[in-house]
Amino acid sequence: MLEVEATMLTPHDVLKTSGHVDRFSDWMCKDLKTGEIFRADHLVEEVLESRLKGDKLARGVKIVEEEDEDKKKRKKKVKEIKNVKLEDEVVKEYESILAQIDGFSGPQLGELIVKYDITNPSTGGKLEPPVEFNLMFDTAIGPSGNLKGYLRPETAQGQFLNFNKLLEFNNDKMPFASASIGKSFRNEIAPRAGLLRVREFLMAEIEHYVDPESKSHPKFEDVKDIKLKFLPKNVQESGSTELIEESIGKAVSSGMVDNETLGYFIARIYLFLVKIGVDTNRLRFRQHMSNEMAHYASDCWDAELETSYGWIECVGCADRSAYDLSVHSARTGEKLVARQTLAEPRTVENFEIEIAKKKFGPKFRKDAGTVEKWLTSRTQCELEELGKELSEKGKIVVQIKGVEGDVELDGDLIKIDKVKRTEHVREFVPNVIEPSFGIGRILYSIFEHQFWCRPDDADRGVLSLPPIVAPTKVLLVPLSNNSELQPIVKKVSQALRKEKIPFKVDDSSASIGKRYARNDELGTPFGITIDFDSVKDDSVTLRERDSTKQVRGSIQEIVEAIKDITYNDGTWEEGTAKLKPFEGQSA
Repeated sequence: MLEVEATMLTPHDVLKTSGHVDRFSDWMCKDLKTGEIFRADHLVEEVLESRLKGDKLARGVKIVEEEDEDKKKRKKKVKEIKNVKLEDEVVKEYESILAQIDGFSGPQLGELIVKYDITNPSTGGKLEPPVEFNLMFDTAIGPSGNLKGYLRPETAQGQFLNFNKLLEFNNDKMPFASASIGKSFRNEIAPRAGLLRVREFLMAEIEHYVDPESKSHPKFEDVKDIKLKFLPKNVQESGSTELIEESIGKAVSSGMVDNETLGYFIARIYLFLVKIGVDTNRLRFRQHMSNEMAHYASDCWDAELETSYGWIECVGCADRSAYDLSVHSARTGEKLVARQTLAEPRTVENFEIEIAKKKFGPKFRKDAGTVEKWLTSRTQCELEELGKELSEKGKIVVQIKGVEGDVELDGDLIKIDKVKRTEHVREFVPNVIEPSFGIGRILYSIFEHQFWCRPDDADRGVLSLPPIVAPTKVLLVPLSNNSELQPIVKKVSQALRKEKIPFKVDDSSASIGKRYARNDELGTPFGITIDFDSVKDDSVTLRERDSTKQVRGSIQEIVEAIKDITYNDGTWEEGTAKLKPFEGQSA
């Protein structure tokens, strides 16, 4: 996997070619009187959820206090929830709409707003029909301001533009992958929910380039038995949110997940999320419905994490097919292809276009280059259709961007024939499988999933970050400020530093219990306590955050145990098996 760092400032032509200028948008609606702006799908979702809650209250169903608190976080929350009982059919309609809320187009959202009389939640004011709003920040590049650009909405385009260099660096071998970690920018209509919907955020994206004729993966066998919870598009389109739990191997063999490479990355996403602290009971993989699929994707699954804000998309895994490389190649005239030397030559049939250049140039003059470029960038399917039209009508008439009026091409200017050729080298445009991680969303979800309070003391919070993720692995706690303990503190610090284990020393005057407690809340997984016995025999105590269990051993033994648990995926029991339990200091 090759790391790429591309520019955040992207020229207009790049994002116009990729389709982002025309299609990277959300639907918004405006209050006719106040001018207040709403994101249409979020508004419909919020109002219908509020009405369903009012229906529950009217039916005497008790609302869980936590659920009630969650709704208070919504920025555009409904001003007052009315306890109104809904007809059973209406409840089913609302639930069906909410199950597929991500799949509605702008006009469909407008119909829902009118049909269910959805208004401004704060004022009750009527709303304009939804209109498209492009999510990219535009800017002018250079002093003249003539070159338009955008802050990148994703890191992917910078990787695609460098495809040939990356392939060359990989010795022209397929498959291979590139990756980028960096800031992206989206001009969100209604930023809200802390880190979950912001205009500037950190992304990590992998672009895995694969042969379209063979989307198998050599390591798929290693993950095929991993069981995941799926929400496929056909279930959503039926108005249900019932999850299907099965292995990724079965999901691929049944066709629910399109191919092995896509399935492999979905499984790896699952393993990664679980390793860094995501609760498996609050993780699902939801397939994009046909009408919500990104313009570049042929299939896409989101790893969604359940939080107090509902299910949040945190990782996307899309099969971008050959879309990006194809459109950039067509726009620039540069081949973005991989080549495979065939073991045996093969005969292929392709439609090819022959241009009579002696007549072509004088006919189109200054537009000849534009017309020729348009013709040579046609796909096989398009050439087949053009060839059929040319043979049936004797000419083809097309409109080409950059050329005024219709362009007429007859048999004297071009010929389109199906030609047989023997190939020794196969040339193909790679398909792309793209896992895309929203770092802020993942971190926020982990904080929610792993924060809890001790049963015997609600004021003692614990953030149960896995040791591998915790920024500080060890809290070093001398029992007192006595000068006799300082040489041991120094010795333990040196041992931890040597093993590159991040730690901090807390030698404040607070009680040892308070020092433990405040670092439990910060997610520090281990505490090393230095007491007066340490001065005698160089032994120290190791405390585990979640269970508050303690063991005693030499400095070297304790450091080795921390290293094993943190970096070698060992458990507390495995890492401390040779150490003696300890019941001394307050946990």
